[in-house]
Amino acid sequence: MPSFRLPQRGWLFDLDGTVYRGDVLIPGAAATIAALRAAGRRVAFLSNKPLQTRGDYAAKLTRLGIPTSADEVISSSLVLARHLRTLDPGAPVFVIGEPPLITELQTHGFEVRTHHHVRWVVIAFDRTFDYAKLNTALQAVRAGARLIATNPDRTCPTEDGEIPDCAGMIAAVEAVTGATVEVIVGKPSPIILETALARLAVPAADAVMVGDRIETDIVMGKRGGLATVLVLSGITRADDPRIAEVAPDAVVRSIGELMEP
Repeated sequence: MPSFRLPQRGWLFDLDGTVYRGDVLIPGAAATIAALRAAGRRVAFLSNKPLQTRGDYAAKLTRLGIPTSADEVISSSLVLARHLRTLDPGAPVFVIGEPPLITELQTHGFEVRTHHHVRWVVIAFDRTFDYAKLNTALQAVRAGARLIATNPDRTCPTEDGEIPDCAGMIAAVEAVTGATVEVIVGKPSPIILETALARLAVPAADAVMVGDRIETDIVMGKRGGLATVLVLSGITRADDPRIAEVAPDAVVRSIGELMEP
């Protein structure tokens, strides 16, 4: 039986830059997660990116060699839909986002509209973001709509480099409307962490957050009382001065190093 750098029962893994980059699995990822499961550890995956459904994420992981069910994936789309349902169930919303997020909102009972007569503007990573959507958001806010967003990430890592993420859409909407996003549900928010810990069914002190971003993955874990592991296979570089400031419990080149040699 392999041994691991940390003894906790629950393990939360970021996806992009941690388990895979684009459609390429990070070396050692499949073996590490298989070993954790074989040792009785509980594993779940967290993603701030709302471009796929949980089923899509599970299918991708399975195809890449990590058998996964949709229930093991916690996405910012799911968490936003659940949280907004507690705030304003069934509200009409305008979405700056792509079809998987729209589907998640509709599944949770929201009326997704394409005009500005709504109570909420939902902002997410949107590769089709344009002037028309920005203008609809402006008119919605002027008519009294409130702002909520999936995630604060500035960029998203891909096999071809970084691309703009949700922070760009948030900045544009806030700049033209003068309004502020009230809630961002994705990492490092405690909202997504609460959902993830409920899935693992372990307390925070018995869980580990593994990710490649200091400002989301590691900060969330630290604030929430989890052990944290920073991987250098994604966004963060080894010479980043924030590593010493935030002080994750471990820093490894990739999740393949989570198992003791």
